[in-house]
Amino acid sequence: MRHLTKFLFATTLLASFNARAGTEISYWLWDNNQLPAYQACAAEFEKQNPDIKVKITQIAWTDYWTALNTGFVSGAAPDVFTDHLSRYPEYAQNNQLVDVTPYIKQDKIDSSIYVGDLYKLWSRDGKQYGLPKDWDTIGIAYNKSMLKAAGLDAAALANLDWNPKDGGTFGKTIAQLSVDVSGKSGTTPDFNASSVKQYGLVMPGDPDAFGQQEWSHLAVSNGFKFYDGLWSTKFHYDDPKLAETFKWIVDSAQKGYITPPKDARTDTALSLFAAGKGALEFTGSWNINWIKDNCKFDVGFALLPKGPGGRKSMFNGLADSIWEGSKHKAEAWKWVKFLGSSEGQKIVASFGIVFPAIRADVDIAKQAMAKKGSDVSAFVEEGTDPQITFLFPVTDHASDLLRIMKGSLDQIFSNGADPASTLKSANDEVNALFE
Repeated sequence: MRHLTKFLFATTLLASFNARAGTEISYWLWDNNQLPAYQACAAEFEKQNPDIKVKITQIAWTDYWTALNTGFVSGAAPDVFTDHLSRYPEYAQNNQLVDVTPYIKQDKIDSSIYVGDLYKLWSRDGKQYGLPKDWDTIGIAYNKSMLKAAGLDAAALANLDWNPKDGGTFGKTIAQLSVDVSGKSGTTPDFNASSVKQYGLVMPGDPDAFGQQEWSHLAVSNGFKFYDGLWSTKFHYDDPKLAETFKWIVDSAQKGYITPPKDARTDTALSLFAAGKGALEFTGSWNINWIKDNCKFDVGFALLPKGPGGRKSMFNGLADSIWEGSKHKAEAWKWVKFLGSSEGQKIVASFGIVFPAIRADVDIAKQAMAKKGSDVSAFVEEGTDPQITFLFPVTDHASDLLRIMKGSLDQIFSNGADPASTLKSANDEVNALFE
């Protein structure tokens, strides 16, 4: 009896300790730059919810998805994780994500507060797989001293136009900004394209099927569209508008105006720009702080050029999703709801790393970035104008689609394959995925 009394007393103490300790939920993200912002969010959240502890883990993008998939299989995935539009359709199909619709209805979440169609991007068949947390779009980063040396100023970048025939004023500008080892500009007849010291444009050289930073804005401004809408089962990679866009890029690289693909893989394009190898760079808004911190020269940010169909920029947004296997779904939802609220997003915005998903809080991030010396008006102008933005493609079979198109794009950009015929074959293979 005495032993039983001791056992019951110990059990009571343990239960009391657990009650005081509360519930710990795990949260994963990939961006090291955003880690301090989310630690600040967790500190505030825990003040308001003393019975919940948030354990944050940051894993680099290259390992993040492998670790997450391993966690799904082993039963050790995080309760909440930063999700991406290219990944969540597969996770939802495999029943790995919680449909948060009942929670949204229960807590009367207003979905109209988010910028553009961010909320819609995470919906399918009446189910919602996360609340938007931020948004991004594409712009131009430029080396101010290189612009000045070429006799150009920032105003010259504000109204550039582009077309696949002769490149428009954008094509002329990157030619003017290209300089060979002898100091000759790309606009001179004796410019040496095989010995370039400074390229007019640094373009990531490892393009994928969606071309977010590399080519999507040029192609869509030329009249191309990936598909007919969210969850469409037919893609249009065989559109001549895309083929002629790719041909212009390849031709411009051969002329010495754009970094050769072999020298500008996606993971080195930023470093090439930071090293002063090019005057302009197509870049995502998520790179603003990296560029500011790593470039030893004055950097500015400008609007993308206008194509035949106007100025266009891919619009993407991340969300926080809850793992279906979580044992703490109610607590996980409280964390997701906080991150998707104005209170949480104001905290993230104040760090000046990304733009918050809530429309009313965008200026906070803009001002925070301005304090760091970055005028990001170009990104805000593009990202908040529905006439400019087009949505990141959300589709089933994304992994296979990316694999198919990766091989084809490598052939076009690295091996000189004919864009039209190569894209036709690839598009047939992509659309066969949906049959």
